[in-house]
Amino acid sequence: MPKPKLIRITTVPLSLQVLLKGQLAFMAEYFQVLAVSAGPREALEMVSEREGVPTHLISMTRAITPIADLKALWELYRLLKMEKPAIVHSHTPKAGIVGMLAAKIARVPIRLHTVAGLPLMEATGKKRWLLDKVEKLTYSSATKVYPNSQGLYDFILQEKFTNPQKLKIIGNGSSNGIDTNYFNPALFTKIQKEKLRKELCINQDDFVFVFVGRLVGDKGINELVKAFKNLCNKRRQKTGIGSVTSSGVEKQNAKLLLVGPLETELDPLSSETLKEIQANTNIISVGFQQDVRSYFAISNVLAFPSYREGFPNVVMQAGAMGLPSIVSDINGCNEIVREGANGLIVPPKDVEALQKAMQQILEDEKLYSHLQSNARPLIVSRYQREEIWQALLNEYQDLLEERNISFSNQP
Repeated sequence: MPKPKLIRITTVPLSLQVLLKGQLAFMAEYFQVLAVSAGPREALEMVSEREGVPTHLISMTRAITPIADLKALWELYRLLKMEKPAIVHSHTPKAGIVGMLAAKIARVPIRLHTVAGLPLMEATGKKRWLLDKVEKLTYSSATKVYPNSQGLYDFILQEKFTNPQKLKIIGNGSSNGIDTNYFNPALFTKIQKEKLRKELCINQDDFVFVFVGRLVGDKGINELVKAFKNLCNKRRQKTGIGSVTSSGVEKQNAKLLLVGPLETELDPLSSETLKEIQANTNIISVGFQQDVRSYFAISNVLAFPSYREGFPNVVMQAGAMGLPSIVSDINGCNEIVREGANGLIVPPKDVEALQKAMQQILEDEKLYSHLQSNARPLIVSRYQREEIWQALLNEYQDLLEERNISFSNQP
């Protein structure tokens, strides 16, 4: 029996490389899988080599570009007519509208879209109106829509983007779960951690706040850098060097480690933030890293004050690496982090609250120890990636059976 064809679409290859890592190879045991995204072609070739599935380049942009979007729609329509897939499954907003619309026009029977974040949450005026219309068109073109968090599910219903019959959360949330064997602090030796800290000019007793992700405004970087600057100034004023813990012992120096690419086009950081990153010797920016685990391993706390998320992988990754988190009170983040159990939750865009949480977790040793002890167990028990993959595979199987499309549940 030939395997049914499954086409997965993202706007950029990075989503295939990181957000869906391992999932395409798993699905290839049951489907003929084709991964579709924009370039660069070299990045798609890396996906093909790692996941063992063919890839296809479609010219897509992340910005609002009507002419380029129509071209991408036509290219994808032609591809779908040629490939005749049983399922098209899209991720990310631009791939969603282009993928779902092209799949509907091409009469693909099962058209699925995962919602893992909504840029429109931060938009206003005419841009918000336009993005709302696009989102509704995406959902109307899809046969099922999968918010990857309860918060997104509730938001979609609140905004009346689609009817509840189309919506479903796979597993406990997340688009891909987490490989807790890969993200495991036990894989890194004391010598390895000491070496990396030395390379980054981080003392062995420094307390490190780490951020992993794109360095852009809506990730809360402006607020994070300002809160960290204020925290350092306040502690210097109190003692001249550091601060004092609840047990009366001087606390180590604080460092802020930024791991991720600096983006200057869609949502650039303020000039004040950029100057502070460059001038503050306690802020270390290392750019994009293919493997972020070692940076988690030398850190103490994840600071992730994002404005909006779907179900952020980085918070699960940090937790699996044994780090408690300080996150914004937004969907996804406030589902992974339980206040006072494995992290602290602060209002988004609130510099003062963020600074207070950073100071609390830095100076209260008992609190930090408690949060750290829960960090990994709470991730392992809820978000193993194989469980997410199996839940999605079961969903695919159910949808194929509803349409009498042959499918074997044996690889």
